[in-house]
Amino acid sequence: MPQLDTSTWFITIISSMITLFILFQLKISSQTFPLAPSPKSLTTLKVKTPWELKWTKIYLPHSLPQQ
Repeated sequence: MPQLDTSTWFITIISSMITLFILFQLKISSQTFPLAPSPKSLTTLKVKTPWELKWTKIYLPHSLPQQ
């Protein structure tokens, strides 16, 4: 059975890795990314809830008339 010649494996693996690195760099550099997000004005709309529309009076024990 013949011996497997592994003398060229190192250069083959290294050149493949370099080629893949270059291809990925080219692929990534051709992508366009959005610009940094700009701050939005946060204007919240005040929604009236039903209990805010009605007039209510809260009776506290200290505000009751003295008996």
